[in-house]
Amino acid sequence: MAEQQIRFDDGGAYEQAMGVWSRSAGEIFLDWLAPATGLRWLDVGCGSGAFTELIVRRCAPGEVQGIDPSEEQLAFARARSAAQAVRFRQGDAMALPFADASFDAAVMALVLFFVPQPAQGVAEMARVVRPGGLVAAYLWDFEAGGFPFEPIQAELRAMGLTPALPPSLQAARMDVLRELWRGAGLAAIDSRTITASRSFASFEEFWTLTTAMSSMRAAIARMTPADASAFRSRVQARLPTDAAGRITYQARANAIQGRVPD
Repeated sequence: MAEQQIRFDDGGAYEQAMGVWSRSAGEIFLDWLAPATGLRWLDVGCGSGAFTELIVRRCAPGEVQGIDPSEEQLAFARARSAAQAVRFRQGDAMALPFADASFDAAVMALVLFFVPQPAQGVAEMARVVRPGGLVAAYLWDFEAGGFPFEPIQAELRAMGLTPALPPSLQAARMDVLRELWRGAGLAAIDSRTITASRSFASFEEFWTLTTAMSSMRAAIARMTPADASAFRSRVQARLPTDAAGRITYQARANAIQGRVPD
């Protein structure tokens, strides 16, 4: 089967399936960055605005802008309660529509492995950040099984199917991230692993929320009814379930930060 790519073109589905995971990891990420207040922020690949909203609520920014290629995602982001404090616009991470040194901080939250040329994306973030400013990102550690949907993807692999994957998967590796930051000329580079946890009241809740996105629905739709039923049962068997039927498990992300040299 040809390799499928994960797509986020539905803000509501993203919010249900990934938004909670994104915020959980994003809170740890922002605590680690420990940014000053009053900064001018750029959220590259802001999508549904889940992480952008965290910046507004937790960092007391002076300005926040979000950019994303998907108008569907941006429409959802603009409807958030914190959206009045943010300027959202459509654009390309590899050709940011901003002048040099326009921001104090540029971040990519769970985005860099979707950028066709990750080095260009990091270089663009560095370009639009002032000397001494922050360039940072975090990404799910796919290759080490850290993706929140790994229970589903592991079962797809066991069936001989190819799960949906980001186009620049290797960008999530810590060694690759550090090389990308060095290649962009960034200094004071630091990195860490982030562990996020999420609970579901039941397997039914897990299944409904996790399969809400189009790439998940498409993978299941290609199965026969019998295979789809067996697939669901095998995914359920992979998940840790307590006596009350509650499911709690973890995902892992690699995070990196660096500074534009003065």
